[in-house]
Amino acid sequence: MIITTTPHVEGREVSEYVGIVFGEVIAGINFMKDLAAGFRNIFGGRSQGYEEELMHARTQALEEMEQRAMQMGASAVIGVKMDYEVLGADNGMLMVTCSGTAVRLK
Repeated sequence: MIITTTPHVEGREVSEYVGIVFGEVIAGINFMKDLAAGFRNIFGGRSQGYEEELMHARTQALEEMEQRAMQMGASAVIGVKMDYEVLGADNGMLMVTCSGTAVRLK
């Protein structure tokens, strides 16, 4: 399935707008990743644990959105937007959401 942030697919025409689709993932960040990120915050550098968790959550959200679009009979999702939030009393949860317009292409 074609998934794109653009409002159209180059060289293809939208034959039908099926509806808006979403993908949501809320992932917990574990204690060890928090500890390692804290050291990175003090000494500088990138937090590989957080980056990996973010990439995994983003992939899951996109896959969920794609599955929902397929269930609707879509052949593509256009105008995709991603959003990231930190949740929880101790900011220990990462929420990744994506949304787009499910369409059928000619």
